[in-house]
Amino acid sequence: MSPIRKKRLAQVTLLLSGIGIALFLLLQAFNENMSFYFSTSDVVQGKAPSERNFRMGGLVLNGSVQRASDSLTVSFRLTDMAQEVPVVYEGILPDLFREGQGVIVTGRMQGNRFIAEEVLAKHDENYMPPEVADSLKKAGK
Repeated sequence: MSPIRKKRLAQVTLLLSGIGIALFLLLQAFNENMSFYFSTSDVVQGKAPSERNFRMGGLVLNGSVQRASDSLTVSFRLTDMAQEVPVVYEGILPDLFREGQGVIVTGRMQGNRFIAEEVLAKHDENYMPPEVADSLKKAGK
């Protein structure tokens, strides 16, 4: 094999290795930032991942919102009218958050309760997040 051919082979090998490493890192970043949606029934049945964040949606159960007097901690129960999951959130809730409304929370399970990092509330009288509407439809409500 000539020296020119060896040099070209080394360059092509180096280029392909670099592309492979870049593609691997890109796929890892996408995988880590992907957030899956689960209904409260799915979470109760154990279908949600325990080792990573995910989204859960449903209706805030009437009479379940409890606010701590000494902090921004709020606890409430989320339901798809079939199953309920207790949720704990520390922070300022959206202005449109209230009992009986559809919300989506992002976080992870800790024991039998969901620790939310983000709470998203509906934005007008007629809107319900599609995931929540599908969950309620599956539950027959």
